[in-house]
Amino acid sequence: MSEITSTPTLETRRLILRPLALSDAPAIQRHFNNWNIIQHLASAVPWPYPEDGAETFIRRELERVAAGEEIYNWMLVLRGGDGEAIGNIRLRPWVEDPNGNRGFWLAERYWNQGLMTEAVSAVNDFAFRVLGVEVFYACNAATNVASRRVKQKTGAELVGYLELSHHNGQTLAERWRMTRENWLRRHT
Repeated sequence: MSEITSTPTLETRRLILRPLALSDAPAIQRHFNNWNIIQHLASAVPWPYPEDGAETFIRRELERVAAGEEIYNWMLVLRGGDGEAIGNIRLRPWVEDPNGNRGFWLAERYWNQGLMTEAVSAVNDFAFRVLGVEVFYACNAATNVASRRVKQKTGAELVGYLELSHHNGQTLAERWRMTRENWLRRHT
């Protein structure tokens, strides 16, 4: 466990990653309620996405943090933009979860611009350099090529597969490992 108890603001060349807030509900509801995003996510995510889905998600996450769970939840905001959140990265660094410690999504209109790779790199750097995490895992539907590519570009290693039901009918998920040693070797 780390001594950091809240999600810090991180900055990249094009993005500000700031803590999740209840005021993000309208942006999450607008961007996340999209089949092209949801289809690659585990069936545990509700679909059709309920009208109060974003607010319910935020309240649940904030309650879990208030109860002492170490969860880091960043909203991605474009530098120089209007301040609206366009994506999310969630990290639970100390949880043993076969489905992974980190997950992310990005509003569809921002795909294929390298923004998620940039954001994930900032979160990885925080996890390994600030928190001192030695290893964490991330998963994606085997059909989610874009998510796979982000993991490859940020130095994750494919370590296997697991069965996990996704909304698009996919039941195979790729499991990726990210290690502190590999990250520091690539980014010194």
